[in-house]
Amino acid sequence: MPHTTPRQRLPFSPIVDRPPLTLPDGLRLIVWPIVNLEEWEIERPMARQILPAPTGQVVTPDIPNWAWHEYGMRVGFWRLKAALDRMNITPTLSINARVCETYEPVAAAARDAGWEFMGHSYIQMPTHKLDDQEATIVKSLEVCERFTGKRPVGWLGPGLTETYETPDILTKHGVKYVGDFVLDDDPCVLTTDNGPLVTLPYTVELNDIPMMVVQHHESEYFKRRVLDQFDRLYMESGERAKILSVAVHPYISGVPHRIRYFEEMLETMAAKPGVAFWTGEEIYDWFTTTPAAR
Repeated sequence: MPHTTPRQRLPFSPIVDRPPLTLPDGLRLIVWPIVNLEEWEIERPMARQILPAPTGQVVTPDIPNWAWHEYGMRVGFWRLKAALDRMNITPTLSINARVCETYEPVAAAARDAGWEFMGHSYIQMPTHKLDDQEATIVKSLEVCERFTGKRPVGWLGPGLTETYETPDILTKHGVKYVGDFVLDDDPCVLTTDNGPLVTLPYTVELNDIPMMVVQHHESEYFKRRVLDQFDRLYMESGERAKILSVAVHPYISGVPHRIRYFEEMLETMAAKPGVAFWTGEEIYDWFTTTPAAR
């Protein structure tokens, strides 16, 4: 069956051949903070492992790894939220929709604080493994809409997974931007059967899963890498607007030995002139409605 490839949806375009984007009000760099909330079903293999079972076997129930994630919902989330509240930063919440049902106090705290809800499927399972991708996307959007009163305009696949058909399905059901294509510093536009789909510069490099769980760096390294990237982008933002995204998970960055580096990283970036913290929807609105941004 023929399919549309990402290259067909988004032709190659060197950044040096594009006019520079500009931000309003003297801004030069936007920080896009993303908190990820997930649903790990105890009946399935866990999405991640901090402690492999003896001989590397996949086991169910996987109590230690399920509990590792559960700590993030019971404790870690509240540390992250307190840090963001203290600095008056409103993040984007990448949320498995079932979190609204099984961890209602957590989802309600984010909703009541005005966080942007970004669709992240129903549970944490690769898009390719869904029995009915479209039905799952619709269910996810509808659950979030009922819970918040607003339909999500953004989407992030679990593990950034998509099939060839995903962009067409997303735009069919009202999604305006996606974070799965980590291929540029600028927002870009994918073509779909139902109109444009904006790709925002999400991150796999400034993300605590690859950095802490896959690469096994020490806790302080998270702050160092984020600020190294920030310093370079800030320097470049004198000539064109830049966006820096940072993605965290409560069970990783919300633990006691990492939270200080999350706080210090935010404080350092916020102290620079010309820097603002925006949600994904705010970035999307700027990109699509400001003539100088297109």
